Amino acid sequence: MSIDQAQLEDFRKTMAADDYHLEVDVTDGAADVRIKAGPDACAECLVPKTMMATMLAPVLGVDAERIALTYPTEFPGDHK
Repeated sequence: MSIDQAQLEDFRKTMAADDYHLEVDVTDGAADVRIKAGPDACAECLVPKTMMATMLAPVLGVDAERIALTYPTEFPGDHK
C-alpha cells in the first residue's frame, strides 16, 4: 500500500486546526510520525497513541503496529 496523499493532507489540516503539526516518514512498510505542538495547541486534543496509530494506518498504508509515534511532550524543551 502507499500513502493516500489526499487523506494525509486532510489529516494535517484537522491537526493544524488545534495547532498541531504532523511530520511523516514512511520507509519499508513502517512509519515514523512526529506530532509537534504550536503555541496555541490544545493540550487535551490528542487521542491516545494507539488510537492515533489506528487512525493513521489506512492513510499511511501501513499496519498500526508499524507506526512509531512521537508526541509533543516527548520533544526536549516542549512542555505541552
